[in-house]
Amino acid sequence: MRMLLIRHGRTDANRTHVLDTAAPGAALDDVGRRQAAALPAALAGEDIDVLYASTLTRARQTAAPLAAARGLEVRVRDGIREIEAGVLEGCCDAEGITRYRTVAVAWAAGRTEPRMPGAEDGAEFLARFDAVVAEAAASGAATAALVGHGSAIRVWAAARAHNVSVPFAAAHELPNTGMVVLEGTPEDGWHALSWTGGNLATPTPTLASTTPAQEPVPAPAPARVSRPSVSF
Repeated sequence: MRMLLIRHGRTDANRTHVLDTAAPGAALDDVGRRQAAALPAALAGEDIDVLYASTLTRARQTAAPLAAARGLEVRVRDGIREIEAGVLEGCCDAEGITRYRTVAVAWAAGRTEPRMPGAEDGAEFLARFDAVVAEAAASGAATAALVGHGSAIRVWAAARAHNVSVPFAAAHELPNTGMVVLEGTPEDGWHALSWTGGNLATPTPTLASTTPAQEPVPAPAPARVSRPSVSF
């Protein structure tokens, strides 16, 4: 199966670098609505059979123009919602965002025991995301699109795609409506083909995992913003 993991369009919380993970979450801002409206044209070359979105408002709003253009039902699933911030919800300070990122990186690296303060642990997160992926695969779809969230997509891809390393996922944020394309099955595993347009079909030393699964990698400093990025 071919799987398109698409981050939602921009919200005010993205613009101001605020942790916004609780339901229903922020709606798309004007830029985000334009990004969502552009998705059908951007994905014109993809024969999408099933379309999923997380329960959060911004993901459902992002999926809506694509659903309308393709005549698809949006299958709303809680399993692909953003990684819950728990007591860190609403943080925009460096300390809170760093705590969130540190736990997320540990999960991606295989250390699923740490719990996001006041919320889920890595095993719970991966299980819920895996369940939606398994449902999409069981549908018989050749191509499935899942509209979700930056941290959730990056952690899941690093944990499940054999050619995406933790350092790569930590260093490459997903822009709003950015996409990771994978192929595979839940039984045989997943291979990432592209990451926001970059071709990953041929593994390279940069992409191949070089980090032991049990050793979390510190997230790199975010680029081009004055405050820490919320995403992974």
